[in-house]
Amino acid sequence: MNAAEQAKGLEVTSKIAAVVNLFKVQFPDAKADLKPWANDPDTRELVDPDSIDIGFHLPGWSRSLQSRSILVQIRLFEDPQTGVRRVIGLETAGFTHLGEQWRLSTIENWQIVGKTCPQPEVEEKLKQFCRQVFELFNGQP
Repeated sequence: MNAAEQAKGLEVTSKIAAVVNLFKVQFPDAKADLKPWANDPDTRELVDPDSIDIGFHLPGWSRSLQSRSILVQIRLFEDPQTGVRRVIGLETAGFTHLGEQWRLSTIENWQIVGKTCPQPEVEEKLKQFCRQVFELFNGQP
């Protein structure tokens, strides 16, 4: 779900802002988009209500990232007993005008897969960003 729609209350809004800042530390030229999903019925049907989705757009095609835009989806789980929302995983994907170029999922083995993958040092920056998001939401790596 668009981060702008998930920004209900000071705590979640602050965490979304912190996620944007964490990404910009690794990739300073990126511009955040808190509404990466279109607001049409077909798109709404595909959107996960238990995620915070943020797009990051680069000023042009990035050779090191092998993309022009990055979609970050923070997957959440709410404990029914405590009501606490925790991050259970992140999905990041790089896009060009040709579509998705690569994907990094923290759900399984934290490997980047795709047509054209980022350079190794950039891959490490993406993984560092993911670890920091886990720490931010869950208080642990």
